Amino acid sequence: MTEIIAGPQLSPLEILALLGAVALVVARWLPPAARPRVTIAAVAVLVPSVIALCVPGIRWQLLPVLAGAALASPFALAPLLRRRPGRPAWRARWALPGSVACVGLIATGPVAAWAFPVPEFPEPSGDFAVGTRVVQWTDPGRPESFTADPDDRRTVVVQLWYPARRSPGERARYLGRTEHEARAVSEALAREVGLPGFLVDGVPRARTHAVFNAPVEDAGGRFPVVLFSPGSSGVRTQNTAWAEELASHGYVVAALDHPYDSAAVVLADGRTVTTATRSSGDRDRDDELAVGWTAIRAADLSFVLTQLDGPLAGPLQGRLDTGRVAVTGHSMGGAAALQAARRDHRFRAVVDLDGFPHGPASPALDQPTLALTQAVTPATDPRYPPRLTEALTSSTAPSYRLTIPGAAHLTFMDGPLYLPPVPSIVGSLGRTDSPRVVAGATLAFLDAVLRDKPGDLSGVLRAYGDLTVHQPASGR
Repeated sequence: MTEIIAGPQLSPLEILALLGAVALVVARWLPPAARPRVTIAAVAVLVPSVIALCVPGIRWQLLPVLAGAALASPFALAPLLRRRPGRPAWRARWALPGSVACVGLIATGPVAAWAFPVPEFPEPSGDFAVGTRVVQWTDPGRPESFTADPDDRRTVVVQLWYPARRSPGERARYLGRTEHEARAVSEALAREVGLPGFLVDGVPRARTHAVFNAPVEDAGGRFPVVLFSPGSSGVRTQNTAWAEELASHGYVVAALDHPYDSAAVVLADGRTVTTATRSSGDRDRDDELAVGWTAIRAADLSFVLTQLDGPLAGPLQGRLDTGRVAVTGHSMGGAAALQAARRDHRFRAVVDLDGFPHGPASPALDQPTLALTQAVTPATDPRYPPRLTEALTSSTAPSYRLTIPGAAHLTFMDGPLYLPPVPSIVGSLGRTDSPRVVAGATLAFLDAVLRDKPGDLSGVLRAYGDLTVHQPASGR
């Protein structure tokens, strides 16, 4: 299996198997002189391809193709094996409906591969290559609130993406450091949304553009830092395309796994911690729970910033500019970013990726804030727009709400790269434009507020959607 599945979302071997299956169906309807040659060629292509695909494991999307080939085989092979002239009546009677059924099964394969592909990550557009590494930190002063063990301390797993020198090396696997971790996380994410795990079995096969432990880029001095908290049950890698784009433009992105909140977190000792955050079904109770979970995430973000601000073993030692830090997040992670910024003034900017502002609305934010949202629809929680507006208008720094046309909630993560392109699920921007738009707007904001890049920030942001600017009231 190739690392990145492109084009029709089938690898070369899968395409060969598909062509072999189609040839078996077509052979039945060719002139008698041509049938044997086409059938033998089809088998010669199909069988070795399937054997080779068994090595990495056959994706479920190919099973209908193989079923269609198996159904076509009696019609295609029988003339080669038959010694007496004539055709059995059953074959004549079932030839046409059998061929139609075979074509239908075989066509299901590429359609399924298109709907549930192995994600292909967009090439980062910045000047730098991208490196990545994973670290795990334990806060000795903070008990783990999700367990009853009084000696258990809060632990977080953080993945860093950073500007790197271009060097040979294996591209990092998506969702995890190892195949085992990637599959564990993929299956956990599928369970969280009620999908059978096999539907997204292509996701852990993907490779990203980052190289594990690549040498840090020599140029560029010290790099601004962007902390990221994923959505409810989300994982540190859920915004990989976004993180790689930022890193290629000279930022260090530190994305968190929040144990017992993220769908699955594989710890250094090999344990896999799954989510313990569950909806109660009562809206008021769920709001109360969300406030508590958001507070834990906000504390995690501040703790990670403290770790990054101290001695950091590894290639990034001395390369982080922790005086220029943004805190960001998607969904509940966006709410956590807002709360972290209220509590911790080391964060100089905030980016909320379609996150409902759980928790207290005070004190007012005093950092520039960008809220990226989808359009309000009848399905939107009616409390969301006023809560977000309250957070932005009460800020003592300029704040921006950018509504992106065609976006859905999952537009703001990697979902469009591997989920069916259903507008209500992933929006209508498409697999290519979704990550480009979200990362582009984020970069424009971060460049302006962390790097003091001159220019008309409002004008740049308006190129991505409908912008509302909230300037702080005079005298505040």
